[in-house]
Amino acid sequence: MTATEGSRALLDLIEHYYDAVPRREARVEDHGPLTLFVREGVGWPFYARPASGWSGPVRADDVARVRDRQRELGIPESFEWVAETTPAFRAAVEEAGLTVHEHPLMVLGTDVAPVAPEGAPGHPAVRVLGADDPVLPSALVVPHLAFAEPGTRVGAADTADLAEAVLARTGDGSLESGAARVRAGLTVIAAAVEGGTALCAGQHNQVGEVSEIVGIGTLPAARRRGLALAVTAVLIADARSRGVKTVFLSAGDEDVARIYARLGFRRVGTALIAEPAG
Repeated sequence: MTATEGSRALLDLIEHYYDAVPRREARVEDHGPLTLFVREGVGWPFYARPASGWSGPVRADDVARVRDRQRELGIPESFEWVAETTPAFRAAVEEAGLTVHEHPLMVLGTDVAPVAPEGAPGHPAVRVLGADDPVLPSALVVPHLAFAEPGTRVGAADTADLAEAVLARTGDGSLESGAARVRAGLTVIAAAVEGGTALCAGQHNQVGEVSEIVGIGTLPAARRRGLALAVTAVLIADARSRGVKTVFLSAGDEDVARIYARLGFRRVGTALIAEPAG
């Protein structure tokens, strides 16, 4: 197999994962060249994407029909795919009026040795959380605060804001849903814990021998301490212990990609996310 063939095989493997992972928790709607995943119950909403195995064209009208259906269902008008495997899809999406965001798609080298998660003395403990761990609620919520203040600079949201956000989500079903996903083995969540609170958390979601690391988020006030790398290292170790051979992720931007490269991730493509402007 040539290097080009190997890269394409890897991207096809990731494409299969993107199609497979939502099927565990979503209703699947067939819209010709596109597949729409509609989450059943509480949790992160899913997306639409090119249908697996579709070889014909995808037009702006196809995208518009799925957007109409997403609005009808009251779910985000979101599309996700790999640029290199469906290169013509971007033009259809943009013609339909959506904005496309690019994210470096990175895979961990199979020969990369696990990185110890411990940092300097006093570094928060990093561990995998069980469904009944009292830290789990803050681990489920902290990425939301992180994504609300994007970037890598130290931000404003602190532990008091996190406690308030956890309280606000108590009773809406999201915390119970997250715990249920952990209990069912659908996701593994790790967190950097200090004072009984998750300062950084993320997860990996395994499908066979492939797992994606997602949702790595550090409390803005706790940034620049190496917590995201430490959490990622623990997730990598856990994934490998479960027989995962391909570990991948989508970095937020090029700066974040350079951070993950320090753990042995290498760029293999570009993950694209399309959504309405603003």
